[in-house]
Amino acid sequence: MGIKLLRLAATLLSPGTTASTSTASAADAHSDVLRATPHHPSTAPPSAHHLDALLAFGRGSRLSAAALASALTDRLRAASSSGHGGDAAVALKCLVALRILLARGAFILRDQLLVALVRHPASGRNPLALASFPLARSFAAASWVRFSARLLEVLLLLPPDASRDADYLTALPNPHLVSELSAFASVTAAVRQAPPPSCAPQANALIWEAVRLAEEDRVTAERNIAARVREMGERLDTLDLADAMELVCVLRRVEESAASPPEWKWAGLDEAVVADAARLRERAEEVLLRRTEQDRRLLRRDSAASASARGVARGADDVRFRSSRWGGAVSSWR
Repeated sequence: MGIKLLRLAATLLSPGTTASTSTASAADAHSDVLRATPHHPSTAPPSAHHLDALLAFGRGSRLSAAALASALTDRLRAASSSGHGGDAAVALKCLVALRILLARGAFILRDQLLVALVRHPASGRNPLALASFPLARSFAAASWVRFSARLLEVLLLLPPDASRDADYLTALPNPHLVSELSAFASVTAAVRQAPPPSCAPQANALIWEAVRLAEEDRVTAERNIAARVREMGERLDTLDLADAMELVCVLRRVEESAASPPEWKWAGLDEAVVADAARLRERAEEVLLRRTEQDRRLLRRDSAASASARGVARGADDVRFRSSRWGGAVSSWR
């Protein structure tokens, strides 16, 4: 009995078994991705049960999660191929699925998706670089492919959504807090670039799912901006010159997001959030002026001290020079 168990363990742990398991995971992932992103119907988003099948890969091993990430990015890459004119419906389905998996997937799945999306393992290129996706076949869907890919690129650069965790924000150093505020401001700026309403036909449920996800991202970014504006207001007097200058620039970007109304009413920031950012920007500008004046005073003081030190040094050098010169002369006379 013991020998049989040892043989079974050896079989399970052998490289051949690992390879076959990996191959099976890749085949399963490929099949499930095809089911979730079919060519027809072209206006239907991935169904809930197909998305659940994709999410299940995150509850297994790292190999299975990596297999799904590779299969999904391969599908997106093939659908975006300009050689085949691009399949906007399939590409948009892939982007919708990716957005949902990144939001709802287990950590191991999100980790593998991030790796695959930053640089595709086969081509070495960013699969989300779709700014030149062909518009010929389906202008509406293709426009949303371009927009959704760009928005997803920006979302990948975000820090964790921790706006409800007061301890997280309180522990952040000033430069990191300003950096996170800038990152969420970039999301709202990207959302405002959404294609016009004419590119979202009422009958196209796939496009409206992309609209829903973009609005969800805007709401999340708005909540994070509001939390960081409040936190920065509490520590404004602790900013140095560089951080104060950066904060003013970021807050101006937040204000500009509401300066010209977008074609989509939902794509703009809430007026109250923009007003809070404007008030903080005014206070930050006052801090910036104070820090600038303080630096000028220190610079003048350092310049004066440096000039005084140079004068003393020159006087000492002159004495030493004259002393050595005359000493040398006396010595030669002798």
